Amino acid sequence: MARQQTSTDSGHRHDGPHDGPDNTPRLRLKRKAPANGHVDGAWWPHSEDLPVELPDLLSVLSIRLGGVARVTYNLNEWTEAPRKMLVNERFVKLDGYQRQPANTIGVLDNLGNQLLLLVVPSRTDADLAHAITMAAAAPDNTSTVDSLLSTGS
Repeated sequence: MARQQTSTDSGHRHDGPHDGPDNTPRLRLKRKAPANGHVDGAWWPHSEDLPVELPDLLSVLSIRLGGVARVTYNLNEWTEAPRKMLVNERFVKLDGYQRQPANTIGVLDNLGNQLLLLVVPSRTDADLAHAITMAAAAPDNTSTVDSLLSTGS
């Protein structure tokens, strides 16, 4: 299978296949419809290493968004990340903020449309993580991030 390389501006490279992600992201999105609720879905990453996790996530999200231009994240929840990464032959700007709502990540396309995803902490129990992601993606769900994370506890 042909491999595609993704890299950060620091020269760090990540390999991924042309036709899909190496590790299918654990992701659930609400249907593409008028937005309601606090989040557009949930993502349960495998680690807290954003540069490793993003290429596969953005490959999947690009199907809905088209080209991804920018990702916003909470600086306190991820290991150090570069300011931009090359993913799917496009540079994506990574903006970490202290004030980014906890347990969320924003993904913006080239037209300014945004998906706000609940980030389920990587160390969450599998059954609980599944319940949280399913609840966050329910079409009529309007729960807050804190409320979703307490699902099943």
